[in-house]
Formats: sequence, C-alpha cells, structure tokens
Amino acid sequence: MASTQRYLADLSAELDAMVALLGQLVNCESPSEDLSALDRCAALLAAVGAGFLGREPERVVLAGITNLVWRPRPNGPLLLGHYDTVWPMGTLAELPFSTHEGIARGPGVFDMKAGIVQMLYAARISGAHDRVGLLLTGDEETGSLTSRALVEELAGKAGAVLVGEPSAPGGAVKIARKGVARFRVAVRGRAAHAGLEPELGVNATVELAHQVLAMSSAQRADLGTTVTPTVATSGSTVNTVPETAAFDIDVRGWTRTELDRVTGHMHTLRAVLPDAALSVTGGVNRYPLEEAMSADLVAHARAAARELGLPEPEGVRSGGGSDGNLTAAIGIPTLDGMGAVGGHPHARDEFVQIATMPARTALLAATLDRLGGGA
Repeated sequence: MASTQRYLADLSAELDAMVALLGQLVNCESPSEDLSALDRCAALLAAVGAGFLGREPERVVLAGITNLVWRPRPNGPLLLGHYDTVWPMGTLAELPFSTHEGIARGPGVFDMKAGIVQMLYAARISGAHDRVGLLLTGDEETGSLTSRALVEELAGKAGAVLVGEPSAPGGAVKIARKGVARFRVAVRGRAAHAGLEPELGVNATVELAHQVLAMSSAQRADLGTTVTPTVATSGSTVNTVPETAAFDIDVRGWTRTELDRVTGHMHTLRAVLPDAALSVTGGVNRYPLEEAMSADLVAHARAAARELGLPEPEGVRSGGGSDGNLTAAIGIPTLDGMGAVGGHPHARDEFVQIATMPARTALLAATLDRLGGGA
C-alpha cells in the first residue's frame, strides 16, 4: 500500500495548476450535440491525459463521437467520466469561466470537468498509476446511446469502477442510483367532425387521459418507484375528434425487480374506449446502481479518508442515473459521486468549491491505491 501522507501536501501545491486546467476544459465548450466541439475537447483531453497517464489514449469513434480510452491493467480500477455537457455552443460568452472567493463557475464546471481534472491528478499521483484505466465518453448527457457498449466492455475488464461524477451535497459519495425506464404509449382512435357527428369518432385524447390517470396504479411510493407521465401530444385540428395521441412515461426505481415489474405492467395496458387501440414501446434504459454493488468500495473510500486524516465521506442515494448504473448492472463493483464538491449541475449557477479539490483528489488517489495495489 502506498504511503498517502504526501498526497494532500503535494496536491495543495498543485491547486493553481488544477484550476488553470479546469479553466482550459471549461473554455473548450463541448455540448453533446456538436460533433466539432466534441472533437476539439477530445483532442485537448487526449494531449493533457497522455501527459498525466504516461501513455496515449485510444480514440474510439462511435457515430462521430470520440471516446478516450486508457485501458486498465487486468482487474485494475477504472476511472469513468464524460466530457460532454448540456450547455449549447455560445454559453461561454454569457457565463464565462470565473473564479471568485474560492468558487469556480462556468458551463460544465461541476458536471463534470472538475471531476476530470481530479481524476487525471489522482491517476498520476496514485501508487497504482500503472494499473489505473480511464474512460472519458462524449455522449453521457444524452443517454450514452453510442458509448454504452464501450463502457460495459471496459468495466468488464476492471476490478472496480470509480465514477468521477459530481459528489452529493457536502461531498457525499453516491452509493446507489435509481434505474431508469422510458415508455411511449401511442393511441389510435377514429377521426370525425367535432361539430357535425362527433359520435362517429373515437377520441384519442380521451383515451390518453384514461391511460395517464391509470399510471398511478403502477407506482410504489413505499419502494421509491415513480411512474411519471411527461410529454403528451394529441389531435390535429380544433374541430376534429382526435384520431391519434401519445404520451411518454419516465420510470425510476431502486431495484432491478421494480423496473422489471413496471415493464411488465406497461405491456398489460388495454384501451378503455371501444374501438380505441394502444401501442406501447420502450423499456429499461439502465438498471439501478444498487447499494450492494458499492458497499465494499465505500469501505475502501472511508479507510482511505482515515489514512489521509480526512472526514469519512457520507453515502447517499441519488434519483438520477449515470454511467455508473451501466457498470453496476453488469456486476462490477461501482462507487459514484467521487468527483468535485459544489452544486447546481445543469443550472446556470453551477459551481465548484476550489479549496476542496486537493483533498477530494487525494481521497480518490488513496482509494485507487487500495484497489490497485499501489506500491
């Protein structure tokens, strides 16, 4: 096990450089939908990352999106994160990167470019640096549609996954995340003139209303399972009985069993109005990160904190999903929320507490030592 006593002092001395790198990354805008911007940010990260990890990354391009891969040694730990953001090009002109009174701001600063900075420094300083892998994807914010198989492949070769997504308030790590399923219910009715002969129609909007109200029967508040109708559309003109309608449903649950139960329920839906027809599409997007998959890693992180003389991180459950859901779902121990301390991801006032960066990075490095057998 590496001596970790130097980590805090060494990283504190590097704080100005860490903030400077954070500024570089934030100033290189990288919205998920802009392939050119993603290319620029990936090129920057590839060059910077090669210096930190001592080897060039593999550039895996999927649907035009570059993902950067530094493979872990067999059963070594994998650091996982993404460099895309939710912020459209041009946001930087309105919300420039700034540091003031110990707070860093800018688009993507908290989710999750500060986490990338911390992962790079932790990988370099860790005694397990020669075994650590790093994967930075470019489409996490849009659901990891192209990178999912790559995430699962890399995780499957790792002994554990530490996700550099932002911490929960106060620096808590995320020991569980809800799984996500999404469905669309399409309704087919029959059009008719709303004034002359509405009785000849089958009103798709009315059928939609029946189905939306019926969604509550699939929820289990006692288990934390939510079934939420979201976007709805129906009809064509104001004087026509609507022939078609559709609505989307967002499902969240803490366990695989609950997501599977709701999936089964969705496929039992039947129309209420005579001659109306339903079509249900969709399914599980990502299964939960269940607490059993993070328990051992939380213990390692807390032991690492004790070695460093830091407070042990609390563990919280999060309703949002991340790529940590994907790695836990294939049976790889996963701990999420190991990234920056700050707040308000996806909001115009997202921020990072600069003074926490050395300690947070030291915690990550010391945890890597415990997982990777640092010298």
